[in-house]
Amino acid sequence: MAKKNRPETLKNQGKDTGKKKEKTRAVAMAESRAKQSRNKSGQQKKKERGSIKEYFKGVRLEMKKVVWPTRKELGAYTAVVLATCAAFALLFWGVDSGVLAAIKAICF
Repeated sequence: MAKKNRPETLKNQGKDTGKKKEKTRAVAMAESRAKQSRNKSGQQKKKERGSIKEYFKGVRLEMKKVVWPTRKELGAYTAVVLATCAAFALLFWGVDSGVLAAIKAICF
């Protein structure tokens, strides 16, 4: 059975060297993993480039997966969007008018 290469702090863990208390194995392993992840994240992966034909094949496949609304659902969704837009327009108009009236009252 071959010995694993371990950091110096782990080799001397049981010995009293007179230095600060040696790091525990768990702390050393965690630091090692963090260092490795930093090294990996620093390297950029090359992106694979496909042809335009492959891109549009992918788009077509994804569009087949879409669940399109029925005509009735589309009408209902449109009504909700228009009502929401109208409500927010009135709300913003009211707030704007109120702020303008307050500024006029203070300044003039």
